[in-house]
Amino acid sequence: MEKMARVTTALGGNTLTGRTMFCHLDAPANAISVCRDAAQVVVAGRNIFKIYSIEEEQFVEKLNLRVGRKPSLNFSCADVVWHQMDENLLATAATNGVVVTWNLGKPSRNKQDQLFTEHKRTVNKVCFHPTEVYMLLSGSQDGYMKCFDLRKKDSVSTFSGQSESVRDVQFSIRDYFTFAATFENGNVQLWDIRRPDRYERMFTAHNGPVFCCDWHPEDRGWLATGGRDKMVKVWDMNTTRAKEIYCVQTIASVARVKWRPECKHHIATCSMMVDHNIYVWDVRRPFIPSAMFEEHKDVTTGIVWRHLHDPYFLLSGSKDSTLYQHIFKDASQPIDRANPEGLCYSLYGDLAFAAKESLISSDSNRKPYIGDRRHPIFFKRKLDPTEQFEYISSSSALSVFETDVESGSMDWFVHTARQYALAGRPLAELCDHNAKVAKGLDRNQVAQTWTMLRIIYSSLGTVSSANLNHSMGKGSTALPLMNSFNLKDIPSGLGSESRLDRSKGESRTETILMDSSSTLINNEDNEETEGSDVPADYLLGDVEADEDDLYMMDHENPHAEEQEYSLPQEAFPLRHEIVDNPSALDHLQDKADSPHVSGNEAETVSLTPVESFSLISISHSLYENRLPSDFFSPIVRDTLLFYAEQGDVQTAVSVLIVLGERIRKEIDEQTQEHWYTSYIDLLQRFQLWNISNEVIKLSTCRAINCLNQASTTLHVNCSNCKRPMSNRGWICDRCRQCASMCAVCHHVVKGLFVWCQGCSHGGHLQHIMKWLETSSHCPAGCGHLCEYT
Repeated sequence: MEKMARVTTALGGNTLTGRTMFCHLDAPANAISVCRDAAQVVVAGRNIFKIYSIEEEQFVEKLNLRVGRKPSLNFSCADVVWHQMDENLLATAATNGVVVTWNLGKPSRNKQDQLFTEHKRTVNKVCFHPTEVYMLLSGSQDGYMKCFDLRKKDSVSTFSGQSESVRDVQFSIRDYFTFAATFENGNVQLWDIRRPDRYERMFTAHNGPVFCCDWHPEDRGWLATGGRDKMVKVWDMNTTRAKEIYCVQTIASVARVKWRPECKHHIATCSMMVDHNIYVWDVRRPFIPSAMFEEHKDVTTGIVWRHLHDPYFLLSGSKDSTLYQHIFKDASQPIDRANPEGLCYSLYGDLAFAAKESLISSDSNRKPYIGDRRHPIFFKRKLDPTEQFEYISSSSALSVFETDVESGSMDWFVHTARQYALAGRPLAELCDHNAKVAKGLDRNQVAQTWTMLRIIYSSLGTVSSANLNHSMGKGSTALPLMNSFNLKDIPSGLGSESRLDRSKGESRTETILMDSSSTLINNEDNEETEGSDVPADYLLGDVEADEDDLYMMDHENPHAEEQEYSLPQEAFPLRHEIVDNPSALDHLQDKADSPHVSGNEAETVSLTPVESFSLISISHSLYENRLPSDFFSPIVRDTLLFYAEQGDVQTAVSVLIVLGERIRKEIDEQTQEHWYTSYIDLLQRFQLWNISNEVIKLSTCRAINCLNQASTTLHVNCSNCKRPMSNRGWICDRCRQCASMCAVCHHVVKGLFVWCQGCSHGGHLQHIMKWLETSSHCPAGCGHLCEYT
């Protein structure tokens, strides 16, 4: 092994000398503890229980405590602690629920001293009192904590946390009678050992189990906790309510936390899974570790500072069956590899850019901050003189490039989020509504997208012809759907025979406008023409050509080179006899609802059949019977990807929710989750909390659905004594009264409970509703005039 730097530390009359070193263990370690003089370390696990001497160059095995011919579960250790007052006294927490004490001063090979078998399940933690030699505390998976006097055979007191399991217990270093306990449900409790009947204080510290805690060795009221939510939190217990003063976000569940000696704001952590490294954080700089130890190849299970007053030696055990001594000078410093550049957009389009201060100072075009603007142009964090960041070689400067207030307005985003309909109606109605919303905000491309989705995914059974044929003026009426036909079946000669020369009709300006709200055909005076009830059976022009090549009949010369065709109901279109007069077709004349068009009338208006048909209707009919909606899924997927890449995750997510399973399988889960989280983040930054919650509930992504189910706590107080309900039942522990009695039927409410905010009486929802239909007074008889809204 490469030789590391040697460190010597003077501690009173003792001197600690050593280097980074390790030794191989016989089995994975679950916990380690160091003796008072920092000369020995005990390693405990399921299949190992040994004491090693910490020499200057290596670890030397001194004692194997697993003795005896028969294997015993008492040797299978979940935790171990070495008494800081008596160097011969150890305690272990066994996986079979037994708490064992060990006396190293015994002359026999078996050093086992006492067994306490009162716990029913695995003991997770044991802890000696810092000043009392004979006081031992344990926390178990059975939800109980027990305090033992080593001079007696049984526990002297039992503490019930009213929770599933106790994960850690720690005596306060400064308060003689106080200890802290962490629980599986995310709570932290503070107890007085003189009062085993109830805790002194309880608060919710984490979302999920709290795996560890550690009292600060110098500051009396600071308690650090670590949990499965990947956070390390520092709480100030000197106030009436626990106050979170620091929070460090790690990348994995936190298994152990240990304050660094002689460094008030430094704390060491290791993870329970995934991450094998040990980190030392400055809690004032929570986003990047001050130091990192990367030697272990598997999960680190135990960390301990070698001496209470030495901040340079750290010992660790791991599941990779190694025991390490880390020297702080050999630690890697992530700040050296940190990127000093950063880029971020604000809600209103302002761009913040951070870069090395040395680069910024050389920019001669940089303008100073001159007055009242939304953001300062230049910003630099003033360093606290007490911070020990002497190794930081450079700092960053922040520039903010502002956009115009009007051009950076995000009102359209807020209005769209509030007005969009995402569920509760048929698909066609949702698409129509959202298209109308987008159109009203001048977002024409988005409106057209919603209209196309309605056409693709709506069936004839759910969409009426009135919905498909858009408004054509005040006098327009609903048009029947055009017969299904295949564009390929139209004879190729149709285009060349019926297409009109662009040079004919010099001032001809007829165009077909496709719009999300109307389909209009304008004449040369740009006047809106009236719709007709004649069935649209004509399609003129070469359908294979571009949109610009689609021409309508010249209204000035309706008979010139006129070739018209009727498409019957057969599957294959049949060519009809060419006639000179468009009104001479018998199948049109016989219909009562088809007005007769004479030659003179045709001179003043556009050709009626061309004027009255809706391209949207044709599009729907073409695709309805010929192409399934799945055919368009790749196109819809590419459309959503386009919107997301443009930064419009609102449209992408809204379409995802409205279409649901129709499009979900086309987009991978990770991409969907990224879109959802981005959109929800934007909604929450605009304080659109209800809409954000609705998006979470309607999400098709499993990882998103559970977001509004986390960090939601319901605190229930007894209606009689007003104290918090600590157990899971419906009876208060203190006054032995039912907590939620219905004022009408006098039974316990186990479902929806409604109560009056004026008098606090209530009951079953249906019972209260029925009562207030006939009486406005409270059913409990308190005389309050209740109101149900």
